[in-house]
Amino acid sequence: MSGFIGLITDLILTSGIHGEHIFHNKSLELPGFFRPTKEWDLLVVRDGQLILALEAKSQVGPSFGNNFNNRTEEAMGSALDLWTAYREGAFNRTVKPWLGYMFLLEDCPASHTPVKVKEPHFKVFPEFLNASYAKRYELFCRKLVRERHYDAAAFIMSDRETGIDGAYLEPGDDLTFDIFARSLSAQASMYKG
Repeated sequence: MSGFIGLITDLILTSGIHGEHIFHNKSLELPGFFRPTKEWDLLVVRDGQLILALEAKSQVGPSFGNNFNNRTEEAMGSALDLWTAYREGAFNRTVKPWLGYMFLLEDCPASHTPVKVKEPHFKVFPEFLNASYAKRYELFCRKLVRERHYDAAAFIMSDRETGIDGAYLEPGDDLTFDIFARSLSAQASMYKG
């Protein structure tokens, strides 16, 4: 994901934020509420205030099942921890930080194969019935934004062979990198300098 972090850093610089306010290789820890700190993938901190925080994750096969649960729990927990720490005044006086989530999933037969669910006591929500891991991640990213845990999310898929040359898919029209980048750039441009 370092290539994406580099691209996003360039977007932030183009939006007018000076490089000394952008952190992507070091000093990535923020205080939490439920834990002492959390290391993010990219931060913008200016004048003692958090402007934006980004989590960028990827997954390649073969164990999509275990990793899906871990990735979803991690993203939800990180957002809850950040927003609770923000409410308690851990890092900002006035600025509401922008929180972004970017996910890259391997485009392969295993990620598109429908997955069964177990319903021993209660029915799962219908959108999860026979949904592949690709569909589950798409739904997850969308719900992160709709529930306002993150301000924007991007969900991208790429296969091992053509991905190295830049080929990718964007399964959700509302989860494109373009929308994600515009939202991030708008936040950054408000605090340029």
